[in-house]
Amino acid sequence: MACGSCSTGQDKNSGIPAGCNNNGSCGTGGGCNKLNVFDWLGNMRLPEGQAPCDVVEIRFKNSRKEFYRNIHNLTLNVGDIVATESSPGHDIGVVSITGELVRLQLKKKNINYQSEEIKKVYRKAKQQDVDKWREAQALEVETMFKARTLALKLGLQMKISDVEYQGDKSKAIFYYTADGRVDFRELIKVMADEFKVRIEMRQIGARQEAARLGAIGSCGRELCCSTWLNDFRTVSTSAARYQQLSLNPLKLAGQCGKLKCCLNYELDSYQDALKEFPEIDNRRLATEKGFAFHQKTDIFKRIIWWSYTSEPDVFIPLSIARTKEIFKLNAEGQKPADLLEPKQFKELEVVKQPDYENVVGQDSLTRFDSLKKKNNKPKHHNNHRKPARQGEATQKPQVDGAQNKERPIQQQKPQHKPNQNKPANPNQASAADSAPKKPVHNHKPKNPNQGPKPQNAGASDNTGNKPNNPNQNKPQNPNHKKPVHNHKPKPKNDNPPSA
Repeated sequence: MACGSCSTGQDKNSGIPAGCNNNGSCGTGGGCNKLNVFDWLGNMRLPEGQAPCDVVEIRFKNSRKEFYRNIHNLTLNVGDIVATESSPGHDIGVVSITGELVRLQLKKKNINYQSEEIKKVYRKAKQQDVDKWREAQALEVETMFKARTLALKLGLQMKISDVEYQGDKSKAIFYYTADGRVDFRELIKVMADEFKVRIEMRQIGARQEAARLGAIGSCGRELCCSTWLNDFRTVSTSAARYQQLSLNPLKLAGQCGKLKCCLNYELDSYQDALKEFPEIDNRRLATEKGFAFHQKTDIFKRIIWWSYTSEPDVFIPLSIARTKEIFKLNAEGQKPADLLEPKQFKELEVVKQPDYENVVGQDSLTRFDSLKKKNNKPKHHNNHRKPARQGEATQKPQVDGAQNKERPIQQQKPQHKPNQNKPANPNQASAADSAPKKPVHNHKPKNPNQGPKPQNAGASDNTGNKPNNPNQNKPQNPNHKKPVHNHKPKPKNDNPPSA
């Protein structure tokens, strides 16, 4: 029931919230995660003789909270809807804190526990009170738009950001922001005739407006002012200067248009660290090499970066002690030879290897490059490889991607029929014919490009002497010229060369 105006919405038929799924018992009172408080004293027992705290904290729409006294000693728990005292009539709210934690909240906000100004809790809300409260909440958005229209017609320089109806629909509170004072007396008369309720105007600042409405910051989280921050401190641009931030208003401003509240979170740590640094303020360091001006400062590393006027792109890191020493020498009229000390030159030349390079035993990304280079080199035994036998087929070696080894693939030898002596290819003999055999004389030459061998090539004459020229015994024709042979005839070879 407390999620009647939750931004996540709810089912109209069942009334169950769509976002948080707490079924009306989350106790947010008009929005999820708005200034929630964890009761870390809830499970602790009180000392004997001490009376329990009878003051409870009750939350209304958005971030409005007030303290009420439980005069009737009602058993109240976080999330209970109660009817409280108001002027006029009564208001409906949700209990947010009970017990001893309320004492600490009163002390934090400088409210006297015994004060008579603390209002009272009447009773737990009835069903009629809850129904009337929901009807009032349903009128808030329409009322806000109408009030903005009336303010524009009257020419008032104000922005009505939120409207909150009282639980009994007898009063409406209008929250607005303005740069200066606004005379809204005429506006109240017009709105009272229009809405038929009592009108109350409350001016709030830009930070309070962001806290009530809520939004998402540039960090991706909900705004601090709408979730947990309730005391707003002044934020100045000096906080950004201490933290070495660029003075860019687009980056330093929050959703409210003011400087971000988070600029104050780490400001004390920066101020303590800057106490040991010298005051620079556009001061220059004078050396024999030239003047050096300040570039930037790393506060937590305790390093100040300088650059010569002749070399503005070169950043030279100096420690705090070295910077103070040069300032002291310049005040005495002396100039050092250089910004860095002689021992610092040696330190800059040595490049220290990172000690985290192979902490957990990572392998190098180039661990396979050496294997690839070795495998790409030609091997010596491959150059003197024996020729393949007849009938065997060779194939290029395949490279295994994992091991980079050459694996020749052998092909099976062709099978020959027992009755077939002649190979299928006349230029290629089978593996069985590679053995030495007796020469076989065929009338047809083995090579078709080779002519027939002369018959009297090896015959001898009647005298028993072999002629040097095989054509010597042929009858000579006086009119026919003798052919001239510049080469010897090819010897007879029964086995053709291997393919």
